[in-house]
Parts: sequence; structure tokens; C-alpha cells
Amino acid sequence: MDKFTLGSLLDVMGTLFSDEVSIAVTNTTEYIYYRPSKRIDLKIEAGDPVKEGTIAHKALATGHKASEFIDKEVFGVPYHGMAVPFEEDGEIAGCALAIYPAYTEGKSVVTVKSADGWKPIPFEEVKYLEVKDRKTHVHTDGFSGTHKNSLQEFEWVLPRELFIRCHRSFIVNVHHIEEIYPDTHSTFVLAMDNGMRIPVSQTYSSYFRKLLDF
Repeated sequence: MDKFTLGSLLDVMGTLFSDEVSIAVTNTTEYIYYRPSKRIDLKIEAGDPVKEGTIAHKALATGHKASEFIDKEVFGVPYHGMAVPFEEDGEIAGCALAIYPAYTEGKSVVTVKSADGWKPIPFEEVKYLEVKDRKTHVHTDGFSGTHKNSLQEFEWVLPRELFIRCHRSFIVNVHHIEEIYPDTHSTFVLAMDNGMRIPVSQTYSSYFRKLLDF
């Protein structure tokens, strides 16, 4: 049997993980493999140095498993992760990492910019979020406002039992989906309970179907 390359072997192993988990492998000084997930992407490239303060750096420095929360100052996004070092000829040769999105606990509203100020909106009232004209718009019944966060940043803080990314321009609240239709231009179209039609793109279709179990 032909030999697997490291990348192809890790790609296959990566399918064993949740779509929400990114995986990475380092040697003693730099990343040699990275597979981002739909929910968290640290924008790592093969050849990037292992930064001080990361769980990879801590695992390599101590020779022991590291598991903790890392704030956004390191990669620009907060994350939870676990790094496990491995040896070659009795010496630490690198580590393997599982990277999880960091969810904000205890927060229950999105505070958006309105015409006169700011309006806190409970998560359950948000129907969908949309990027339009380089701004993130938060939509509810009869009201919409803007927020400084990108959709990717919202993915880290919105409760995953309510919100799903379905398109590069949309995150939807699943409790406000009335029906899901097949479509020729995108994989699906979501009929929202306010009459809005929202596409599910090819990129997110498999993840979307897995989370909604259909």
C-alpha cells in the first residue's frame, strides 16, 4: 500500500472530529499542519511560528498536556484548546492540538446601534444576522440595527443551540425557521417566520444539515 502523506493522514483523522473543532500539529518551533473548522479559524498557516502564550507553546515548554482558555490578544480571537506533546527518540518533537470556539457564558442579549442610541435585544428575539454594505445588521420583528462585530465574531458568542451560520452573509436563529426548501442556486432556502427567504450555501450545507439532523 502506498504511504500516506502527513497531510492526507491528518485530513482523514480530522473527519473524526466535530465540525466545530479545528486541529493543528507543530514541531518544536512551528506549525506543520492546520485544518480550520466552520466555527473557529485561527488563520494559522504551515510554517507559522508557535507563539508564546499559546497552548502549543505551553505544551512544548512543559512536556505535558495543556488545556485552557486563550484570550483574543494572541490570535485575534478567543478560543479553548488542548495540546498534547509527542516524543521522538525520547525528546519532545512537537504537539497535536484540538481548538474549540469560546462561548460567552451568561450573556443573553445583542446590543445593537439604533437611530437614537443602542438597543439590547434578547437572543431569542433575533431572527437573523446579515452582512450588507460592509455592516452587520441584526434583525428582529419590526426592528433592525447594526453591530460592530463581524459574523465570525458573532459565531463565537451566540448560543449554538439557537444560531447557525448558513451562508457567508447570514447567521439564522433556528427557532424562527418555518420551512426548508431545496433550491437550484443554493443548496437550500430557509423560509423564516417573518417572510424572509435566506439561502444556505454549498459551503455550509453539510454542517447545517448535520446540526439540524435532516
